[in-house]
Amino acid sequence: MNSHVKIASGAADLSRRSFLVGSAATGLVLGYAAVPGLDRALAAPSNFEPSTWYSIAPDGIVTVTCGKADMGQHIASTMAQMVAEELGANWKDMRVQLASNDPKFNDPVLGAQITGGSWSTMMNFDAMSRAGAAGRIALTEAAASVMGVPAAELVVRDSVISHPKSKKSMSFADIVKSGKATKTFTPDELKAIKLKTPDQYTLIGVSVPQLDIPSKTNGTAKYGIDVMLPGMVYGRVVTPPVRFGATVKSVDDSAAKKVPGFIKTVVLDDKTGSTSGWVVAVASTYAGAKKAADALKIAYDNGPNAKLSSESLLSEAKRLQALDDSGQFFVKDGDTAAAFGTAAKVMEAEYTTNINIHAPLEPMNAVAEFKGDILHIYSGNQFATRTGQIAAAVAGIDPKYVVMHQMWLGGGFGRRLDADMMIPAVQAAKAVGKPVKIIYSRENDMTMDYSRPLTYQKVKAGLDADGKLIALNHDVVSAWPTARWGIPDFLTPSVDKKGPLDSFTVNGADFFYTVPNHQVRAIKNEMAHNATPSGQLRSVAPGWTFWAVESMIDELAHASGKDPALFRIELLDGKGKNDGGAQRLRNTLLAAMGLAGYGTGKLPEGEGMGVACVSSQERASASWTACVAHVAVAPSGEVKVKKLTVATDVGMQVHPDNIRAQVEGAALWGLSLAMYEKATLKDGGIEQTNFDTYTPLRMSQMPEVAVNVIANGDKPTGVGEPAVTVIAPALGNAIFNACGARLRALPITADAVRAAMKA
Repeated sequence: MNSHVKIASGAADLSRRSFLVGSAATGLVLGYAAVPGLDRALAAPSNFEPSTWYSIAPDGIVTVTCGKADMGQHIASTMAQMVAEELGANWKDMRVQLASNDPKFNDPVLGAQITGGSWSTMMNFDAMSRAGAAGRIALTEAAASVMGVPAAELVVRDSVISHPKSKKSMSFADIVKSGKATKTFTPDELKAIKLKTPDQYTLIGVSVPQLDIPSKTNGTAKYGIDVMLPGMVYGRVVTPPVRFGATVKSVDDSAAKKVPGFIKTVVLDDKTGSTSGWVVAVASTYAGAKKAADALKIAYDNGPNAKLSSESLLSEAKRLQALDDSGQFFVKDGDTAAAFGTAAKVMEAEYTTNINIHAPLEPMNAVAEFKGDILHIYSGNQFATRTGQIAAAVAGIDPKYVVMHQMWLGGGFGRRLDADMMIPAVQAAKAVGKPVKIIYSRENDMTMDYSRPLTYQKVKAGLDADGKLIALNHDVVSAWPTARWGIPDFLTPSVDKKGPLDSFTVNGADFFYTVPNHQVRAIKNEMAHNATPSGQLRSVAPGWTFWAVESMIDELAHASGKDPALFRIELLDGKGKNDGGAQRLRNTLLAAMGLAGYGTGKLPEGEGMGVACVSSQERASASWTACVAHVAVAPSGEVKVKKLTVATDVGMQVHPDNIRAQVEGAALWGLSLAMYEKATLKDGGIEQTNFDTYTPLRMSQMPEVAVNVIANGDKPTGVGEPAVTVIAPALGNAIFNACGARLRALPITADAVRAAMKA
């Protein structure tokens, strides 16, 4: 099972960079002066800083530094809300800024700056709350000293500390200006602070205005694509016809040299192995760089993957799965072989998913600038710790001399966990001696995406004479996205001690159903790993593992003659290691069923409801989510999704409106993956190059979405991804109930439904 560990940043002497990042006078602090109040907070020398994570200016403005990438999920505001609750600040006084890659901003749990896995709120709630509480205590003690009253008699609310008995009061601004707030806290003292109980909250659980919306709507918020630097020039990448493995044999840039403003052609020499066969045309304008890039004549050696296709990747996956010694075990409970020998019924099924592309609206981009020994990177990125190291390796410098200026992200979904966009910017800037901005075309972005991998899964399950599930084998074959990062701490020891495995390819297969004999095998498809370097796409493994698990559970329910929802409820008995989690998942399923009216009446001919329930993301940081999908299936196989009913147990509800928006968005993302999105590999390259051939869900295809948020006051869970994983199996199960067609491949198409109806 996964455990979260601190990732070392690898830098030795950080004093110089820490000074550069922290000094407003150098002009190197992020560049967010356009965010209201931020310029004052950064420039004021007398700010009170009770924590790394925020400061209070003499005018009372509280500026929270968000160490997470904000890609529209409003995590910066969420972090500020946690601080403000315990600090006792007025929400109108709160501001946000995004952190640099200074190690002091590393995640308090992970030890690295990474945004993904729906981890941000759940893993930072305690740390940010304690930071806020520490500020409140320090301000209260300072106010008590100034007013000459006992600190215990003071009340803190809306950025004012008052003494009811004497009717004296001081604002946060007054206290900061007095200079009396100087108290600091050791880690042990922070840990000992008694936090508020939920019944004392005044901001947590309230849908306060999101702090980032004004600047994003008036145009002052800066995204990576907006960055402009003095003397900046532009680079346009030219990518090879294969996804990975090509090398450049020669470049003829004679025609490019005739383009006005053309500066240089740069062939990337990427020692990190992130890119292969890329060329950059550099010019004084973006239009010039594009025209020069189009004029280049490049000869390639397309490399070892030039003949590969989706079909060959799938064939290799099936070959690997058939080998007894392939892969490593993620779960190995009981004796499945013996249990299958006694089973009254044994069922087997194969489940597949295709390559999927992130395609965020803001294409990949980066600006690189060398100032003396220091490399500055301007971009929106989800993994600053790793990205800074890659940029340093590409530049041939020590990572401590890389300063990353984090920008707002115009969509991420896991795509910006990778750093490929930095590489052409860095090498071009080094080659021409000027700051260089790189902007991918949509075609660059799609064909060179670190995509969700093609997956093949085989599931074998056994029922006893009473229809009870007694054994389940689950083999998962795919590229290994996390292993590609080369960070050992992100891999998981296999239970059979055959070495580490990429648990981010099998999470979700370790479900909360009670099955006495259960094995899960993670198998690396080396061919796919090399030909289609894969990344973390929103929901990661649970997006495919639950497709297999929840589809097979449904098939087993029908085989045993039981209602699929009741069959699940029986399996969620909470025995042994499943205690606690199974009960929460069961309650969530019941909530979704109740809201959807599941089983309460007969549906029209050709319509059906299907259920699924999941514990995404990882078992150790699970979120409890269930869906009832209602579909209508025409004789032609066309599927109309009438309604998705999603229930989710979020524990502590920080911002209700944001949670609902995240669940709705995740559900629609899941629908898009389930029914509309498919990329294919042919001759080593991705065939789909734009939204005319890669077709996500359109607004006209949106169904009704109903959301039931269960907030029980427990520690907060993640909400950005779990609902993605529950949609596809719920839809597949609903289609079966509507017309008897069992689908085992994503995306679900009318042709596939029609064929299954005839089978």
